[in-house]
Parts: sequence; structure tokens; C-alpha cells
Amino acid sequence: MSERITVLIDHNIEWQATLLWNTLRSEGWLELYPLDMVMFEDVNLPVNSNDREVWQYSQTNRMILLTANRNMEDMNSLEQTLRDANTPDSLPVVTIGRQESIIKEAEYRKRCAEKLLEIILYLNNYLGVGRVFIP
Repeated sequence: MSERITVLIDHNIEWQATLLWNTLRSEGWLELYPLDMVMFEDVNLPVNSNDREVWQYSQTNRMILLTANRNMEDMNSLEQTLRDANTPDSLPVVTIGRQESIIKEAEYRKRCAEKLLEIILYLNNYLGVGRVFIP
């Protein structure tokens, strides 16, 4: 992996993502691989952006979106956006399967961190898949 990878954290899982990032750091992965984590505030993305806007922003800026609960509620939902706009070159959306377990269970958090790192390391294998649930 030669290019620096940025992970855009959905605004509603900032705490969980920080814990996940701390796990990556404590395991030594952030010293080995060039990864960045950014929040909506860091990139001036409004927290009330709809799913389509967030996905388009992440794709335009070549960021992996890390989320937990974006779903199929309307025409701008994440699922509908993926159906409409996902291409073979689109970066995956990484979705935490059980966001509360990130907070409560260190082992679950470690498995999520390892799966996220696997996705990043083998990113070409995940292009165009739409959504990947972790762990």
C-alpha cells in the first residue's frame, strides 16, 4: 500500500471510531500503514448532509466512509445511492455491524480494527462492492 488512505467517519459514530482508531494505534498498525481518520467537521461537511451527499463527498475525495446506520429510507439513502451511483471503481462503505459492541467489547473492537485494516490493505479487492460490514 503506497498511497495514504483516509477514512471519513460518519458523524454519529465519532466516539466508536475514536476507540477503533486507538485500537489500531495500540496494536502498532498506524505506525506501519499510512492511514488518516477525519470527521465531518475536519472537512467542513455539514452533519445534516444526506447519505447521497456524504457518499459522493467520500468518493470524490477518495475516502473510505466508515458508518453504522445509513440505510434505505428514501431516494437519498445510502442503499439507494449505492444502487444508483456505485461503479466498479467506487471505494467501499465500511459499516460497523454492532456499534454498541465497539464501546463495550475490546475483542469486538479489535476484530473490527483488523477487518478495517484488511479492507484497506487489499482495497483493490473491495472496489465496487458497495458496502462491507465489519467485523
